[in-house]
Amino acid sequence: MDMNNKTVMITGASRGIGAEAARVFAAAGANVALLARSQDAIAELAGEIGAQAIAIPCNVARFGEMSAAVATCEKVFGGLDVLINNAGVIEPISRLVDADPDEWAQVVDINLKGVFNGIRAALPVMKGAGGGSILTISSGAAHNPIEAWSHYCASKAAVNMLTQCVHKEEGANGIRAIGLSPGTVATQMQREIKASGINPVSQLAWEDHIPADWPAKCLLWMCGTEADPFLGGEISLRDQDIRRAVGLI
Repeated sequence: MDMNNKTVMITGASRGIGAEAARVFAAAGANVALLARSQDAIAELAGEIGAQAIAIPCNVARFGEMSAAVATCEKVFGGLDVLINNAGVIEPISRLVDADPDEWAQVVDINLKGVFNGIRAALPVMKGAGGGSILTISSGAAHNPIEAWSHYCASKAAVNMLTQCVHKEEGANGIRAIGLSPGTVATQMQREIKASGINPVSQLAWEDHIPADWPAKCLLWMCGTEADPFLGGEISLRDQDIRRAVGLI
């Protein structure tokens, strides 16, 4: 994919899939806006990438901050072509009977409301430019209940429906909305899952997880017309045909 003269905004860009996506899209020629609460981490990554990257400290759960980040992106790069809704958390992992209500709600604020805030802030800009891509990180947890992940499963299921709503409302206006279910990825989140020891996912061997640059490369592929059959739906990186199309096998 040639992303020259394109601008990509990535939430949760301080580590894992978000950081790798920043590197992959920048290598393809894109300008990248890196969003995260971890100011030092995104500043370091922006320094690594160079002049085509900017770091924007942002809490995606607050619409005002997300809206300001989009405005900054417009001012610096002249527009916004791709939004990658990657920011997400899973801690604290706990069974429903033990869940702290405020902490449970905070996960939903980040995983679901954060995605809505990104979509809501980006849509007017993208529609004004004639279109754009909104890519969201989904999960197998969006479709299957997992013990002690009620907050994560519920938020990811809602995000899957939100992606479908974007497509239904804005697909005819040039907005490409697609979810990516990457499977288990070797990131800090998986270390948190493993430390919990609660469910079968926590028992997986580390080598069973795919590297973070695989979903990053798939996200780049999703910006092209080959991914159009999945508009309004979800792509699974467990699918061998998808891996082959992306060039991972």
